Amino acid sequence: MSNQQVVMITGASKGLGRALTLAFAKNGAKLAICARSLEDLLKVKKEAEDLGAQVLAVSADVANQRDVERFVANTELTYGRIDVLINNASILGPSPIPYLLDYPEEDFAEVLRVNAFSPFLVTRRVLPGMLERNQGSIINVTSEAGHTGFAGWGAYGISKFAVEGLTQTWADELSKTKVRLNMVDPGEMNTEMHHLAVPDCDYPLANPEDVVDIFLYLASEQASHLNGKRLSAQPGEV
Repeated sequence: MSNQQVVMITGASKGLGRALTLAFAKNGAKLAICARSLEDLLKVKKEAEDLGAQVLAVSADVANQRDVERFVANTELTYGRIDVLINNASILGPSPIPYLLDYPEEDFAEVLRVNAFSPFLVTRRVLPGMLERNQGSIINVTSEAGHTGFAGWGAYGISKFAVEGLTQTWADELSKTKVRLNMVDPGEMNTEMHHLAVPDCDYPLANPEDVVDIFLYLASEQASHLNGKRLSAQPGEV
């Protein structure tokens, strides 16, 4: 990976987003990160800077078009371009997750807004610059619950089904360009979100730091031939 690579990561304040930020920082990337919580985001920014990275951190709700414009425009102004976009930001919704019959409609709409609408908004804003240079890698974060419907995963799983459809459709639209769009299922991880989703979890979980390699690979020129693929990030499956 070129040390001049500019990598944009949404939802970077904790969990997988934080692990990705630090992994790309170690690899010499210039970073643009966002999250809704500025306090947590600034802690991650300092951690990445301590690793020698240049980091732009912006508080933003990426399901809000104005916030997306502000985040992307600031990144383009700071670095001149975006080489890699990782659409990682997501929310779980109510915890414990209710069955669909009991799911509050406001919460259902909010989960889809954040998890499915935001990668559309951010990708749509970043894509013109990538197409102008005819290069770029976009990586969406999905879930096994977005590949198979599981009782009790509610709007979260359904939102990830939407992410998978978005990925496949956009990848097909980009198939005649050198901009590629893929998705990664990181598997179940030891994160705050997983604790909320499965509070009585009694089986081992991967740490977010253990699943970053596939993202580094998809961001690299080694993966320039991959488009529209669904990859697993669990250790041993990369």
